[in-house]
Amino acid sequence: MLRALGRCSVRFPGSPAPNMATSHSTSHSRGRTSSLSAFLLFLTFLTTPILAFYKGVDWSSAIVEESSGRIYKTAAGVVKPLESIFAESAVNIVRQRVWVNPSDGNYNLAYNLKLARRAKSAGLDVYIDLFYSDTWADGDHQPTPAGWPSDIDNLSWKVYNYTLDVCNALAAAGISPKIISIGNEIRHGLLWPAGTVDHWGNIARLLHSASSGVRYSALGNGPKIMVHTDNGWDWPAQKSFFTNLLAQGSFTAADFDMIGLSYYPFYGPSATLANLKTSLTNLATTWHKSLAVVEINWPTSCPSPKYPFPRDLANIPISVEGQVTFVKTVANIVKGVAGGVGVFYWEPAWVDNSALGSSCPYNTMFAWPGTALASLDVFKSL
Repeated sequence: MLRALGRCSVRFPGSPAPNMATSHSTSHSRGRTSSLSAFLLFLTFLTTPILAFYKGVDWSSAIVEESSGRIYKTAAGVVKPLESIFAESAVNIVRQRVWVNPSDGNYNLAYNLKLARRAKSAGLDVYIDLFYSDTWADGDHQPTPAGWPSDIDNLSWKVYNYTLDVCNALAAAGISPKIISIGNEIRHGLLWPAGTVDHWGNIARLLHSASSGVRYSALGNGPKIMVHTDNGWDWPAQKSFFTNLLAQGSFTAADFDMIGLSYYPFYGPSATLANLKTSLTNLATTWHKSLAVVEINWPTSCPSPKYPFPRDLANIPISVEGQVTFVKTVANIVKGVAGGVGVFYWEPAWVDNSALGSSCPYNTMFAWPGTALASLDVFKSL
């Protein structure tokens, strides 16, 4: 990147040397003007930032899998570290969920530091997803960590200090996340019961504390702060959430940089691609934030879906090839929206949990017992 152009004399090919006779001054002037224009155009190219598209996967369960004996292989059958397989498939960022004090230690801070170091060594960027929970937190569950305060004043301070500590630990380990999500799928709030949607003022205070914990840490303004909600296809729900949140005054547009959405099409017929596009478009034009779809899956097998699939996905096969088509389709929708910056596949290597929470038994991009499917290479074409 060209940082600055200092004071200097720049001569362009074909320009006259000092004291040269000026009998052809008109033609030389045209030459100078043309060369100057070309040079300025070149400088513009050099100094215009190229916005990278996040081609991501959530690999939170990698160490859990490996601890049980899981060995990962490329599609060609070559044993390699999972991070290397991802990098060779053109994945450029990995997402990691952080739990506060899980009973078995999985997904805690120490676990994530180990995982993030591996990602960094493979040249992958890191996206940290702070759950503010000891276990799963999503649209239906947002349990407050054991031992944390229940009153909003002390809980807000706890959120700030916990976030600060996590970020400082990342910085001390040499990890500079590109993205930090302050909460996971928080459309119905976080840190219940204090942070339910019956208490929008509390939600705003908690998120402001979380954002401040990132900004005042050793990471500073490096990471993009994300607010992540579920049911990304549901524009009325997204509108209600962000309108109510930002109306409180304590959490403002300056407190976050990105909006992340989950989009799972196998949870109901309303989860159409068209509705996802509408939601992304309206979020972009209303709040002018960077946007990413941070959780997606597509099945390779789904003999008995609990819900009918959306109508505009009917032509995408339930197969390895269908995974490719689906990821490309979602990525193209994101790219077509102002501020659209990425797409993330959720836990493609968690083969011990291949249903990934859905009624479709196989949604991973690795076959049992750990060989990559051809669909993992979809990231090369995004």
